Amino acid sequence: MEGNPNTPGMSLDVLLSARHFQNFCRSSSDYGSMIEEMRRKEFSRIRDMTYLDNAGAALFPQSLLDGYMKDLSENVYGNPHSHCISSRLTYETVENTRYRILQHFNTTAEDYTVIFTSGSTAAIKLVAEIFPWTPNCLNNLGSQFCYLTDNHTSVIGIRGITKIFNVPSVPVKPEDMLQSKKLESDCHQQGEYCKTPHLFCYPAQSNFSGTKYPLAWIEKLKCGKLFPLGTPGSWFVLLDASSYVSTSPLDLSVYQPDFVTISFYKIFGFPTGLGALIMSNRVTHLLRKNYFGGGTAAAYLSEEDFFVPKASISDRYEDGTISFLDIIAIKYGFDTLERLTGGMENIRNHTHTLASYTFSVLSALRYANGAPAIHIYSDTEVRNLDLQGPVINFNVLDESGGIIGYSQVDKLASLYNIQFRTGCFCNNGACQKHLGNSNMDIKLNLKAGHVCGDDIDVINGKPTGSIRISFGFMSTFEDARIFLKFIIECFIKRPTHEISNIKLLRQDQTNCLPGSDTNELQCLQSNRAHGEDLCIPHIRILNEMSSASNTCTHSSTEISSLETNHKAITLASIYLYPIKSCAPFQVSQWPVAEQGLLFDRNWMIVNENRVCFSQKQEPNLCLIYPSIDLKKNIMIIKAKGMGPIEIPLIDDNNANAPICQNKICGDRVQTYDCGEKIADWLSRFLNRKCRLIRQSSNFSRFANTNRKGLSGVPPSTLSLVNEAQYLLVNRASILFLRQQMESSDIEIDQLTQRFRANIVINGHQPFEEEKWTEVFIGGVHFQVSGKCNRCQIICIDQHTGEKKKDVFQTLSTSREGKATFGMYLLNSSCSSYPAVLKVGSPVLFTEK
Repeated sequence: MEGNPNTPGMSLDVLLSARHFQNFCRSSSDYGSMIEEMRRKEFSRIRDMTYLDNAGAALFPQSLLDGYMKDLSENVYGNPHSHCISSRLTYETVENTRYRILQHFNTTAEDYTVIFTSGSTAAIKLVAEIFPWTPNCLNNLGSQFCYLTDNHTSVIGIRGITKIFNVPSVPVKPEDMLQSKKLESDCHQQGEYCKTPHLFCYPAQSNFSGTKYPLAWIEKLKCGKLFPLGTPGSWFVLLDASSYVSTSPLDLSVYQPDFVTISFYKIFGFPTGLGALIMSNRVTHLLRKNYFGGGTAAAYLSEEDFFVPKASISDRYEDGTISFLDIIAIKYGFDTLERLTGGMENIRNHTHTLASYTFSVLSALRYANGAPAIHIYSDTEVRNLDLQGPVINFNVLDESGGIIGYSQVDKLASLYNIQFRTGCFCNNGACQKHLGNSNMDIKLNLKAGHVCGDDIDVINGKPTGSIRISFGFMSTFEDARIFLKFIIECFIKRPTHEISNIKLLRQDQTNCLPGSDTNELQCLQSNRAHGEDLCIPHIRILNEMSSASNTCTHSSTEISSLETNHKAITLASIYLYPIKSCAPFQVSQWPVAEQGLLFDRNWMIVNENRVCFSQKQEPNLCLIYPSIDLKKNIMIIKAKGMGPIEIPLIDDNNANAPICQNKICGDRVQTYDCGEKIADWLSRFLNRKCRLIRQSSNFSRFANTNRKGLSGVPPSTLSLVNEAQYLLVNRASILFLRQQMESSDIEIDQLTQRFRANIVINGHQPFEEEKWTEVFIGGVHFQVSGKCNRCQIICIDQHTGEKKKDVFQTLSTSREGKATFGMYLLNSSCSSYPAVLKVGSPVLFTEK
């Protein structure tokens, strides 16, 4: 039974009910009733996660891994190119795996050959390299590479190879292909043109929208009943089946493309980095291969151009030693999938039911004013098994029809532990079509700083990408329901706070915000450090501060151009974070060094793979309290239940320690390890293996000012910060945000610490700082480099490590769907360091 996607008049409770879900069930298979037991036994590691990125990667069942590891622990597998007993075992196992793959696709070794590759992309590239392209010349129009615009990037990339052969690449839109007809010309009158080889490539299922394209095209193309172009010749078909075969059966005895590409992790999650080209034996004699590697040669000479390939088709095209241990896992993947689900038909029906139900509810969601909450990108409204896979691609709209950026939806979803994918999914053709972005829009977006994979989700009011949820064989009704409840709670039922409708303070008004009490006013006027104040001890540093202050003064003309107020804005608090993602160290004054506040984010905690921990993965980092004692030249680290431990600021013992490479926000940094003692201390507190590393003093990393639109600003060096040297927040903005929260019992200082700023100011108006281009504090000149896009860390109570959703949800709502808060700053004019920042100093600024 197909569900009706339009369900007007139904309450939200009815839409989310199991009874409504049952309206979409297609069969009486036991699979649906067994899925909960499967999840409990095979996917316990998921816990409370809602995983909806099955089109990106399936999740492997535990029994697949258990069977595979048991096999490896009991058998010895040698290199299959050798002839010893262990190698023969490997060879026979690999060959049996090829047969198992062909069996899954209902074909045999007489018709098709399985060639293992590193993935579907490598399989597509191999086809492009071995296809018998005929170049354009005077006597022959030559080959054509034709592809559907709704193809993965890996297919479009074939253009780079065809260009070498002087073969044109021609995109065809799906709607044009559906309207294509047979040429009226007689092939016999075309002579040799009818023998010219052309290649047409299309996806069995769009990885963007889940649209299924007709498999019947394959035979029509090959027999001349369908032409993608008005070009005679011999058409070969490359079917990109990676997305399709993850949830649908493909019968190669009925549909017989010349080339089929797949990736196994899309089907059963493991192993990754392994795919296959399934090639028709009918075309192998036409193919050409130039390169040959180990295992492909029957004979060759090193001093003469002589080479004879092996007779086996798979041996000819698998250069070097194949990933034989990973290949062994494939058998367990197919066997486990069959045992758990009963086959691909059951998986197709089950995932179709989930997607149809979810599509129906999303389509029905409306705001109070009747406006739709969801814009679904689909080529058909009919959720038919033959037309649509278990993929839903959409964007969330606000009540006025504007786009709520996908990165903001993604951040909110992470608070509910919901995983899906955003962007354009390596399918720019479908992305442009559905989002309405022209070629010029894409080029202008690139000029504006947007690249594939970033979180710039809206430019000039138009989306740069979308949200994709996808169901797999282990997905459940509860997964769909949790996701839909998230959409309803965060967008349909959310309170509406429009900043433009709230009276903000003018510069000539008092610092009292509407509704603020006396305590809040006192907090706004004076934020005294609850930790010990800092006395700068060294005469040398004091002298350097004095010198730096003299070099950072500004002319009276420059100062007079600053926007000033009747009551000065002042610096309320200073925080530095010696260890990245750990607790702040609050001070009343502190040196400003070349990289920012002295010792700010000089250290970070990494796991065994040297990947940096953040509070996203380890909230308890906020319970580690570092402090700096400049007089003793030590950092003192404290945590509940642990004795304090000291780290020297000038560590002569580690001066010659081995330099290691790490990554911070994609940037390479050089670090050194701080030793076993602190590593053991941190590992015991966090209950996981970890180490403390410090940025090397002779390594420089620079802020990307060009990307920020600050091309004229001198390069600024960074510590282990993410984007800029400082983060500034305004207490007036924090008070405003607190007023919007349904529960405002959180203290202002606690809320302030959620935003992990270095500089906190007593401003007059909420978000006035977003208009500033330059900031002057105590003679130190800062350049504003942009807004800070917030993540779920602001939901973590910095005193307990507990996570709640309210802060991020309120911020996203009150900021019109954009979770930005605070401004990044860079050192500007100081030429010698350190200078000094002091609490209570006046804050001056220039506006846009």
